[in-house]
Amino acid sequence: MLINKKVKMCQFDNQIILSIRNLKSTIKMIQVNQLIKNYNGTTVLNIENLEIPKGQSFGLVGNNGAGKTTFFSLLLDLIQPSKGSIHNNNIQVNTSENWKSFTGSFLDESFLIGYLTPEEYFYFIGDLRNQNKADVDALLAQHEEFFNGEILKNKKYLRDLSKGNQKKVGIIATLIGNPEVIILDEPFANLDPTTVSRLKKIIKDLADNPNVTVLVSSHDLQHTVEVCDRIVALNKGEIVKDIKTSKETLQELESFFAV
Repeated sequence: MLINKKVKMCQFDNQIILSIRNLKSTIKMIQVNQLIKNYNGTTVLNIENLEIPKGQSFGLVGNNGAGKTTFFSLLLDLIQPSKGSIHNNNIQVNTSENWKSFTGSFLDESFLIGYLTPEEYFYFIGDLRNQNKADVDALLAQHEEFFNGEILKNKKYLRDLSKGNQKKVGIIATLIGNPEVIILDEPFANLDPTTVSRLKKIIKDLADNPNVTVLVSSHDLQHTVEVCDRIVALNKGEIVKDIKTSKETLQELESFFAV
């Protein structure tokens, strides 16, 4: 009787979790409308409509110049659209800064402060996100394996770290303050295979949280497919594929880009 009761409770808990996930999937976290970016008369991005539900792990793939980084730069209000808009949790990103409190991002090393040590940088980001030293230290301890003894307590400035180690710092800094939206551009580049494997686990763990929306841009089709529920492919600034990840997704993308 006790075993049957536990089984029923477990089934009930799973139903609740599934209901929460279904509810989250109906909430639009990122909304793109008639978005165009032109440079010197050339259109480099043209997305008519794109919606990313809350809790989705979203992968953006494409060749160099496809518009991936341009899209993330627009999403983070680093550049202005020529036309159209992007909303993050119903906030238009280029007319308000309120979205910044729940959004973490790392595009490249320009996001870092070169004359700080990693610890100083982490605590600086913590201050910005209302996290005290103990909060930051607790997060860093969770990712000690990811750092592999190469980041903390080495008395090196960020500018003196390798590209890969700079990336480690930037990625973990995005997690400070438990953001609801996490944006990572080319997170697998410049990382060794062991670190890539550890990073994929971090992203998968984030994706398992129905309150967190993860956006990843990468040239690496295999890694992106492994960590994302949905893949959107860009070509010459336009969406050419929008796929719910399955066993066939990687082969479909490889065939498309092989042409």
